[in-house]
Amino acid sequence: MEINERIHVELTRRGIVQNAEHHVRTLVPRQDMTGADRTWVERYEPGDVLRYSRSSKETGIAKGEYARVKSIDAGANRLTVELRNGGERTYDPRRQQGVTVYREEMRLFSEGDRVQFTAPASDLKVANRELGRIESIGTDARLNLKMDDGRSVKLDPNRQLHLDYGHAVSSHSSQGQTADRVLIHVDTELGAKDLLNTRMAYVTVSRGAHDAQIFTNDAAKLGHALSRDVSHAPAIHESPISHAIEQAAEQRPTHEHEIGRGFGMGM
Repeated sequence: MEINERIHVELTRRGIVQNAEHHVRTLVPRQDMTGADRTWVERYEPGDVLRYSRSSKETGIAKGEYARVKSIDAGANRLTVELRNGGERTYDPRRQQGVTVYREEMRLFSEGDRVQFTAPASDLKVANRELGRIESIGTDARLNLKMDDGRSVKLDPNRQLHLDYGHAVSSHSSQGQTADRVLIHVDTELGAKDLLNTRMAYVTVSRGAHDAQIFTNDAAKLGHALSRDVSHAPAIHESPISHAIEQAAEQRPTHEHEIGRGFGMGM
C-alpha cells in the first residue's frame, strides 16, 4: 500500500496521472484473518463487510450476498450482520462457510492510475487480480477503465467496489502476468518469513521479459532468505537462484533506500 501511494503521488507530480483526485470507497481484504479466524466472532470488528461465496439454508444468506457486521457476542460466539436489504441475521460463524472479510477504505484515484480488481466481478467478466488503467472519471463518479486485454469496463462507485491501486502488486497476484521490466522488493525482516522462498523468487524474477531488479533491506541475507525450498522434492543445499543472488550481492553495493513491501509491474 505504501509503495502504491508513493507511486501515485510521484506520477501526479510528473503529470502522468491527472491532478484531480476522486475519493472512492473500496473494499480491502482483511489479510490478518485466516480461515480459522473467520470461525470465531472475536476476530471480527463492527463495520467489517462480509461477502458470501456459498449459500446457507441455516442462516438464510444467499451466495453472492454482502452484509456488514453490526455486533458481536464473543461469549456465545454469535455474529449479527445487516444485509443490503436492511434485514439482520445472527449466527455462529462456524456454521457459515465461504465468507471473505473486508474493511472499507478510501482511495484517491486519478485518471491515468493503474488499478487492480481484488475480487472477481462476474457481471463485468473480470477475474480476480486483473489489471487496468483509469481512462476517465465521469461527473457521476463512474470509473471508465481500459483493461490490459483491451476491454473497456465501467464501474458504478455506489456498488461494492473490489478495486485498489495496481502500480505495485504482490508476488502472489503477479503469477501469470508479464512485463518488460520488473522491480522486486524483498524485505528479509518480513514478519511472514514463510512467504520468502524459492517459489517466490522464481515467480517474481520470471515476470520480467527483459529486466528484473531486486531491492532489499539486506543484500547479505537475501540469498539465504530466498533459498527456502517449499517444493515436495527432496531438499537441496543450495538453489541456483539463491547462489546467483548471493554472487550479485557480493559484487554490487546494497541499495540504501527501501521502496516498501510490494512488487512493481508495468509502470
